[in-house]
Amino acid sequence: MVENNYNTVDSQNQADSKARKNPKVAIVMPCYNEEEVLPLTYDRLQKIVVELSKEDVQTSLVFVDDGSKDTTWQIIEQMCKKDSHVCGIKLSRNVGHQRCVWAGLSETVEKFDAMISIDADLQDDEYTIIDMVHQFKDGCDVVYGVRKQRTTDSFFKRWSAQMFYKLMRQADSDIIYNHADYRLMSRRAVKALMEYPERNLFLRGMVRKIGFKEGFVYYDRKEREAGTTKYPLSKMIRLSFDGITSFSVAPLQFITVVGLAMMFISAIAIIWAIYEYIKDHTIQGWTSILVSLWFIGGVVTTALGVIGTYIGKIYAEVKRRPHYFVDRSLNL
Repeated sequence: MVENNYNTVDSQNQADSKARKNPKVAIVMPCYNEEEVLPLTYDRLQKIVVELSKEDVQTSLVFVDDGSKDTTWQIIEQMCKKDSHVCGIKLSRNVGHQRCVWAGLSETVEKFDAMISIDADLQDDEYTIIDMVHQFKDGCDVVYGVRKQRTTDSFFKRWSAQMFYKLMRQADSDIIYNHADYRLMSRRAVKALMEYPERNLFLRGMVRKIGFKEGFVYYDRKEREAGTTKYPLSKMIRLSFDGITSFSVAPLQFITVVGLAMMFISAIAIIWAIYEYIKDHTIQGWTSILVSLWFIGGVVTTALGVIGTYIGKIYAEVKRRPHYFVDRSLNL
C-alpha cells in the first residue's frame, strides 16, 4: 500500500513537471459592460499569445461575461468564431467581480495547467504575464501581480486603498499590499482554492491561505483606454468591508474594547456625580444627559450593525447557494 502511494505521488510529480515545461495557460478575464474596451483587449493580448507560443506555451483567452447589459457577449461570440483560441463563458446573471473570477477559474481548471486572472480593461500590465509564466515554469504555484505605484489613481482612491491595506493587516489578514486580483495560479492551486466552502468570497485573502510556493511580479498600473470603471466608490467600500469581516473578527473585538472603555468612563462619571451630589453642587440640566444618550445610542446602533453583518454572513453560508450558473460557453 505504501509503495502504491509512492508510485502515485511520483506519477503526479512527473505529470506536473511535464506540464510546467510546455504548459497550457488560460488568461481569464471577468467582463461587465466592456463593449468599448474588448477589441483593444483582444488585440493587445494577442501579442502576448504570440510571444508565449515562441516558448511552446499554448495560451487561450477566456472572457467571462458577468451578465452584461450591453453588447459584450455579442463581441465575445464574434471573437470566438474568428479565433479558436478565444473562449467565452456567459453567466446567467450578474454575480459580481469575485464570483465571476471564481467562475472563470472553476470552468477552466480541468483544461489548463495554469490560469491567469486579469481585468478586461488591461490597466494591469499584460506583459508581466510572460514573467508570471516563467516563474510558473520554475515551480511557483501562485504568482502575484503587485502594483509599484498608484499614480493613475486619484488622491482619494489612492489614500483609501492604502488605508484599506493597513486595516486588513491590523485585522490579522495576510494579504499582499497593492495586489488586487491579477495573479497566476497553477491547476493544483486553483483546485485547492475550490476546496474553500465559503460563499463570502474575498479572493486576494483566500489565495494567500493556500500556502503553495509563491512568486511576485511588479508593474506600473496604466490608465483605462476605453469605457468607464466598474468599481465606483460604493463597490470599493463594500469589497473592503467584506474583506475585513470575512477574514477577521477585529470589528467585534473593537466593539468589546469600546464597550469596556465606555463602562470605565461611566464608572468615573458615576463617582463624580455622587461626589457632586454630596457636596450639593448638582445643577439641573439636560445637556449632558442628551449628549450621553446620543453618544451611547450611536455606539449601540453601530455595534448592532456590525453584529448583524456577521449574522448575515452566517446566514449566507448556511444556505449554501451556488456561486454562479453558466448560461452558455464557447470553445471550451
